[in-house]
Amino acid sequence: MRRVMFAALLLAATMIDVGCVVPIYSLSRDHRARELIFVSEGMRHIPQIWERMWGLDMPDVATPYRTHGGVI
Repeated sequence: MRRVMFAALLLAATMIDVGCVVPIYSLSRDHRARELIFVSEGMRHIPQIWERMWGLDMPDVATPYRTHGGVI
């Protein structure tokens, strides 16, 4: 029982220290920098995607003044 508890405690301590079992980014500095650049470029385009999704980048068709609409 003590061995199991010690193993669980040791595993929990290493998990807290490491953070994740499978790292998201590469261990190589060059590859990691390239991956982080790609991720940040993707995050930079989120506001434009949001505006395009909600149609905020479209011109406003409502005129601020009233029009007759008929033939004069």
